[in-house]
Amino acid sequence: MASRLLIFGAGLCGAAGVALSAVAAHGGAANTATAATFLVVHAPVFLVIGMTVFNAIMRWAALVLLLGLALFAGDMVTRDFADERLFAMAAPTGGGLMILGWLGIALAALFPRRLLG
Repeated sequence: MASRLLIFGAGLCGAAGVALSAVAAHGGAANTATAATFLVVHAPVFLVIGMTVFNAIMRWAALVLLLGLALFAGDMVTRDFADERLFAMAAPTGGGLMILGWLGIALAALFPRRLLG
C-alpha cells in the first residue's frame, strides 16, 4: 500500500510542480516558484522508492518526506493565492519533516534490504 501511495504522490507532485511552474512563469509570486521547484525535484524520489523497496525504513522515511513536502508546498502556495498561511508553522514543520525524511533515507542505507519490509 505504501508503494502505491508513493507512486501516486510522485505523479501528483510532478503534475502540481509543472502546473505551478507555469503559474509562476506567468506572474506568480516567489513562493509559488519555490513550491513548484520542491515538488518537481522530489517527484522522482517518490517514484523510485515506490517502485523499488529497499527496506521498511526507507519506505517510512519517504512517507515522512511526502508529508513534509505537502505541508511546505501547501503553505507556500496558500501564502501566494490566499494571502494567508496554511496554519501557523506549516512551512517550518514541513521543512523539518523533509529533513527528517531525507535523514531516514540515509539511515536506511545502513540496514539490510527488506528489513522489516
